[in-house]
Amino acid sequence: MEIANEKKIAGLVQFLRKGRTMTGRFRLPMSEEQAYEYLLAAYIMEVQLRYRRFIYNGFVEEQLKQVANCLTANTAKFGIVLCGGCGNGKTTMLKALQNLVRRLEILKPNISPNAGHSSDNYYSFTIVNAMQIVQIRKTDYNKFCKLAEADILGIDDIGTEPAEVQDYGNFIYPIKELLAIRYDAQLFTVFTTNLEPKEIRQRYGDRIADRLNEMMTKVVYRNPTYRTENAQMVESQ
Repeated sequence: MEIANEKKIAGLVQFLRKGRTMTGRFRLPMSEEQAYEYLLAAYIMEVQLRYRRFIYNGFVEEQLKQVANCLTANTAKFGIVLCGGCGNGKTTMLKALQNLVRRLEILKPNISPNAGHSSDNYYSFTIVNAMQIVQIRKTDYNKFCKLAEADILGIDDIGTEPAEVQDYGNFIYPIKELLAIRYDAQLFTVFTTNLEPKEIRQRYGDRIADRLNEMMTKVVYRNPTYRTENAQMVESQ
């Protein structure tokens, strides 16, 4: 359906946008191919730090390609869900992402390259376990709020924490609260989970599930665990 007086409406949109700014989407400052190479190197390093030997396979290739695309594509998305079974590399990917962002020292939007070497000018990447978030919410609300406003937040093992907790007689829902804050602020978020999409909806409700669909690109880990002697990706040295 065509918009009547399209030119006039476009002018009104510009008028109403005065003083408003769009939240910049975090992206790696490189091509998708370069992002893949950087991610692969960061991933290999994380495997080696656990005294394991990295072995390349089709599962890893596809996962790295999907994440590289998420981090370079011109889309409205501002997050990644790494989902699948236990022990198949999701947390390794999360840590690789954190190290890569820290090492690249990526300037935030609207920060001049000549602004000086202040840590506030660069994207930070914080990782926290879902169980820790629950504890922080109960014991230190100010810290919880700062965590919710982190530049980039990685949440490990969503779904392992209690969905609701009691705090001085009141029920609170820390993960739902945190995700809602980050959705409203359009802050880049990455989380790992063993839950399937339908289980996420059942656990956190339609409102959060729908927001996650808008926020995040889903990367599904279909490979078996790498924590066995016969693992295909990592082996004891």
